[in-house]
Amino acid sequence: MNTLAGSALPKDTHDNRTQNAMIPFNRFGRLLMVDLTRRICRRDDCPDDALPFLGGRGFNAWYLYRHLKPGIDPLGPENRLLFSAGLLTGSAAPCSARLHVNALSPLTGILGSANIGGYVGAWLRSCNLASIVIRGASPEPVYLYVDETSARLMPAEDLWGLDVFAVQDRLRQIHAPEKVRILTIGPGGENQVRFAAIMTEKDHAAGRTGLGAVMGAKHLKAVVIAKGSHKHLPADTPPKKQAVKTYVNLVKTAPEFSFFSKYGGAGYLSWVNEFGIMGAKNYTEIGVSDISSIDGRNLAKQIVRSSGCAKCPVQCKADLVMDPAKPEEVSTRPEFEPVINFGPKCGLSDMAAIIRLDNLCNRLGVDTTSTASVIAFAMDLNEKGLMPDALKQDLDLSWGHTQTMEILIHRIVDGTTPLGRILSKGVRQAAKQIGDGAPARAAHVKGLELTAYHPNAIMGTALGYAVSSRGGDYNNVYASLEYSWSKEQAIKEFGTALAVDIHATEAKGRLIRKAVVTNILVDTIGLCKVPVLSLLKSFNLEPEIALVNALADTHVSLKQLTDTGLAIAAMERRFNLRHAQTPVSDNLPDMFFSRNDNPSGLTRTSFTAMLAEFYQAMGWDENGVPPAPDAMKKTEPMKATEPMM
Repeated sequence: MNTLAGSALPKDTHDNRTQNAMIPFNRFGRLLMVDLTRRICRRDDCPDDALPFLGGRGFNAWYLYRHLKPGIDPLGPENRLLFSAGLLTGSAAPCSARLHVNALSPLTGILGSANIGGYVGAWLRSCNLASIVIRGASPEPVYLYVDETSARLMPAEDLWGLDVFAVQDRLRQIHAPEKVRILTIGPGGENQVRFAAIMTEKDHAAGRTGLGAVMGAKHLKAVVIAKGSHKHLPADTPPKKQAVKTYVNLVKTAPEFSFFSKYGGAGYLSWVNEFGIMGAKNYTEIGVSDISSIDGRNLAKQIVRSSGCAKCPVQCKADLVMDPAKPEEVSTRPEFEPVINFGPKCGLSDMAAIIRLDNLCNRLGVDTTSTASVIAFAMDLNEKGLMPDALKQDLDLSWGHTQTMEILIHRIVDGTTPLGRILSKGVRQAAKQIGDGAPARAAHVKGLELTAYHPNAIMGTALGYAVSSRGGDYNNVYASLEYSWSKEQAIKEFGTALAVDIHATEAKGRLIRKAVVTNILVDTIGLCKVPVLSLLKSFNLEPEIALVNALADTHVSLKQLTDTGLAIAAMERRFNLRHAQTPVSDNLPDMFFSRNDNPSGLTRTSFTAMLAEFYQAMGWDENGVPPAPDAMKKTEPMKATEPMM
């Protein structure tokens, strides 16, 4: 169903309407080009034809579309890894800490994409840089040091093998008394686990699609950024200061601000369970009978420090002390996804164990969603008698077995057992290797393991999983308007209140089109989706457009930004069609479909109708292939304008 071969690309066509609507911002910033093979670092200006794509996710899509040849190995030196700030990242704007990371994914074989908060994006901007572009591979471990005037590659042999927390401590010691922020991989990235993460601090992760493995394959252990003095889009006039103040007030007066600030995403476990959309036991069930033991609100008494990202009023992160007798043992509070993925998805109801498993993944540098998903997959196979004894060995793979889960995480990372090595490749490849009935239990889209919501229970999210450009992932599409918008808003926007009925399929193609474009724009502008989409429910981006226009001295409309978002979506799509080694499929596994004669949930018929509506809403053809404006045609490689030592 709707499979597209990478060779089936139409000839590029011209689309004046979209191209003319895109705004060439001139406030992007400079690029740091790093060639690990030749050990060269240099600064470049941003090419003019990249400016309409604003930065962040948009710039990365533009760059990779032009510079990656089809057929390359994602773990080879030809792959390029990009860390790019959004238009407002590091500016005076609130909630503007996001850095977008892209490369060809070793997990999915298509566009690898992840987003990370903390302080690294803002500090990159303070060095008057908008993007770091990394190519080649070093023959030995190195790390990249960046400050306002220089960039250089430093030896990292003594850092190789250290976990995420240890390497950050060591690098802070090396560069003391400088103020530095660090992006790093752990053993997961070094050993090229296909879902390895890139981490900053203890719990900020560019987790999805395995970009930590790309960094590990390049022998790049870390990127160290020293704080500079450059001011990006400062609030240096009364109108700009007022725009910032207005946005902060909007966030702080949002109905759920206090709740989210206090409990973080982990506070919503009871809601998602009662709403009836939580995936459990590898999606064989929906919800759990008792959610109280893993309700994140119960952790409030264990909080010893709250924190968050640069310039964010929400401050939704928290450090915990679980045992008052051991105050030196500090853990970070898991977010919404890790609690569900290690909890109900794996049949585990022990919150202390979930916290340990989440923190272990952060320390080792692997994505919590994919890690928990491959463990749930193994447990599901075990229950159904599909796990070979030769792979199972000494493990008790019954649901919720905490000791087994911890052992499996270590074995996945170090690759010391056959099952660990197989699971380290993700559920799609693991299912192929195990065979028999295993592929039917592999919950993924395009090779990426699914997130917390059960596709059979929420129709728009099911479609969003299927069409997401990085594979099955809620946060890449983040369609919370499906349940947070009012019926009146739905009627005004989509012509029917059924658009915000999670069980209905009407208007879901148009709803997901809006979610896709809005999410691309938020990632491209450099804002966090928690305040924008969860708290403000700002899918029309009116407050965000006011903020952009005030700080960037421009006059951008929603229509102009929407056309830019559509162009970026088309470019990501065409990138996937070009690079996929197998046909790109906008589909869901059979395990999520009800029979057409028993339409109690998602059926093939209803899904096909939603998908066709989505393609039409995006302006793509009936096979999901978009036209290509001139801005997407290949350009000459960038040339250096300023050498760096």
